[in-house]
Amino acid sequence: MSAPQGLSAPNRRLFLQTMLGAGAALGLSACTSAAASGPALSSSAALPTKVPSGTSLSIASSLGAQQLQLQLSGLIKQIPFTVSSWPNIGAGPDVINAFRANSLDLANNAGIPPIQAHFQGYDARIVALDLTRKPSYLFATKPHSDISSVAQFAGKKLAFSQGQAQGVVLLRALHEAGLKDSDVQLVPLTSNQFLTALEAGQVDIAPLAISQAPAYLNKYAADGAHTITTDVVDLLNLLWAPADVLADADKAAAIAAFIPIWAKGLVWVYENPAVWDQEFYVKTQNISLTQAQQVTALSNKPLLPSSWDEAIAWEQQTIDLLAEGGFVKSFKAETLFDRRFEHLAAAAVPAQYRS
Repeated sequence: MSAPQGLSAPNRRLFLQTMLGAGAALGLSACTSAAASGPALSSSAALPTKVPSGTSLSIASSLGAQQLQLQLSGLIKQIPFTVSSWPNIGAGPDVINAFRANSLDLANNAGIPPIQAHFQGYDARIVALDLTRKPSYLFATKPHSDISSVAQFAGKKLAFSQGQAQGVVLLRALHEAGLKDSDVQLVPLTSNQFLTALEAGQVDIAPLAISQAPAYLNKYAADGAHTITTDVVDLLNLLWAPADVLADADKAAAIAAFIPIWAKGLVWVYENPAVWDQEFYVKTQNISLTQAQQVTALSNKPLLPSSWDEAIAWEQQTIDLLAEGGFVKSFKAETLFDRRFEHLAAAAVPAQYRS
């Protein structure tokens, strides 16, 4: 695959349209009229407290993780509605397309996809938050690289996915190092292309999820590949849903009922690392137990705040950073959050997981 060598300022909006708009257009072409299962619910109305019989949701389960953690913990039995499907959809652009096609009701992502959806004119809202205090991504070098710091990224080819968390982590790292995106060569790729691009030497650096880094290093460390750690975090791990789903009273009630179960699932994984390492990483991701334990050691303790103020401020900083680079137009982050759901996750977990 041949990747562009860099992005000049006038091309950034074209980059957005190429990476996301085309996929969104496909989603729109497949879109059918949303089938409301319940009465209309105003965005200012109180959330229903009872889930009517017959209500169903399609909930994203990237790599099967969401469904598996609820099965292993037994929490799946507490879901008071039908889960019509657990589609393996995780990347932000794919989630947005699935939302547009009315094939997905609820998804788990980082903070950037809701921003991209808004910029594309698609209306969706954040309904639950988990804050991450430790970095979720490491910067991996291609083999035979002598790059040892973010400051040395200047002039280098960097794998960049604007519509995913990895892209914002990269922009934030550059910003902290005093570099502008114009000081580097941003190579537009989706995150599932990062490993191949590194292996082939098409990029000098790619941000890899902590779950990917051990396997990559085991394969290429002997050839000089290594990782560069920073203190840059991707703060938001969130649930979000299309506005038209939240305007369906029955579906909104189902989402409100699911959020506490989701929160408890995060806590269960954190408190049962040995089971999770074996059942998820070893059995489904095909990595060794030692690698699984390395990933778990880097994982974050769940943090489900009772107030979303910090999250909204962080999302605003992200919007402003993207706007400064010409990737989106600035807007108020508050519009992305449906604060009717704000208390639900925190209320479901012990105090040590709220702060």
